Amino acid sequence: MTLVAGAALVAGAGPGVSGHLARLLADEGHPLVLLGIDQDVLDELAAYAGAAGVACESAVVDLTDDPAVRAVVAELVGRVGEVALVHFNPSAWRQADPLTLTPAGLAEDVALGVGALLSVVQAARPAMASGARVSVTGSMAADRPWHEAASLGVQKAAVRNLVHSLDATLQPSGIRAVSVTVRGTLAEEGPFSHGAVARAIRAALDQDDASWRSEVPYSG
Repeated sequence: MTLVAGAALVAGAGPGVSGHLARLLADEGHPLVLLGIDQDVLDELAAYAGAAGVACESAVVDLTDDPAVRAVVAELVGRVGEVALVHFNPSAWRQADPLTLTPAGLAEDVALGVGALLSVVQAARPAMASGARVSVTGSMAADRPWHEAASLGVQKAAVRNLVHSLDATLQPSGIRAVSVTVRGTLAEEGPFSHGAVARAIRAALDQDDASWRSEVPYSG
């Protein structure tokens, strides 16, 4: 099935995969709700949406601030109406191996790369009807972590696991969730370019419910 009508909420909107996905969705006529940390990037995406003829609401917000995220999502979604998609993109990069990574550092990274998904989806859920989707930018780090950035692998494994639970929880309401596991290194060009990965995520949203997979690998 194709993505239902409604707004696309992108959490962790930036110039890479998430920005390319936002542009794809704007081109399809979906209004945008963008949460990010760079106002210039949000302004660029808003300008693109305007040129595509769709509305765009955005906010700079710390996704680890649960009360702030819930308030912002409620406010912005209230302006655009029904939500067709929640896409979750952020992760924390910390170069620290397991002998230098602290419990506090790991918890801080997981709060962004995993916990924030709960804040965003729970806040958006009242505006999501049957046919809506949740997607996450996954990574091969979930299965093959680089030991010198140990927290990234933990985040990606945990968020994939959480997506499986989200999908099972939302399925009775006709809403599905998927993590797209990028099995390659992001690049400016080629099969792992930001645009190519964004197209793979977009394609995963069109899976048929009868054969839905809550994890879809992308190998370029």
